[in-house]
Amino acid sequence: MRVGVITRGKYGERLIDTIMKHTDFDVVQAAVPELLPGFIEDPDEFLRSIGLNEDVFSADLIVMYTLHPDLTPAIARMAGERGVKALLIPGGIGRAGSIEELRSISERYNIYIEVDEICCTLEKVGVDAVDEFAERLGRPELRVELNSGRISRVDVVRGSPCGSTWHVARELVGKSVAEAPSLAGLACQQYPCRAVRGTPGGIHTSGDLHKSAMERALGLRSELTLPRQSRPIRIRGGVVEAS
Repeated sequence: MRVGVITRGKYGERLIDTIMKHTDFDVVQAAVPELLPGFIEDPDEFLRSIGLNEDVFSADLIVMYTLHPDLTPAIARMAGERGVKALLIPGGIGRAGSIEELRSISERYNIYIEVDEICCTLEKVGVDAVDEFAERLGRPELRVELNSGRISRVDVVRGSPCGSTWHVARELVGKSVAEAPSLAGLACQQYPCRAVRGTPGGIHTSGDLHKSAMERALGLRSELTLPRQSRPIRIRGGVVEAS
């Protein structure tokens, strides 16, 4: 599988590192400038002027860290024209463009588009390109071994695209079963997680997802409910799916 990653400054670099370290996916990168105008009147002309690496559109799936409501739909349209099967857009809808514009692109090009506030909410959705990616990267899933009430080993079945789950796994070895779930959430946030702070979602949801993963690995009951802003927006065939 070939994964395209469109970076902006530091955003996206961790995903590339995670893909190379923890998967057998091929990766192709394109970049937009870290500093962008607040409003881009002609996104297509802007993309031509920066010489965006169009090899990225040879990927089965593209993860876009453009984080700009003018550029994201323009690149999504280019991806659809070139036959890309799926787009993952981190950073939330406020930086992805309008839902209606993305819905129109999805319908016209039959491309799956998912907008995530944070990448560690990603799950299989019945789209081949997404499901293959989500087999290894997305909502964290752990497997643990115990010795005398302590964690002796943690294997990452599926890890966060930013790599935080592997950091969590290392930090939990030797910890007690009782403290492991809360420490999993704390270790994720200390990674440091780059998700937004100061809101009900963001970094707090990332921590809760890792806590929940450890609870499930230990056979404990987990009752995580994602806050509304952290719930993925899934668009396929022009239909917006509530989650």
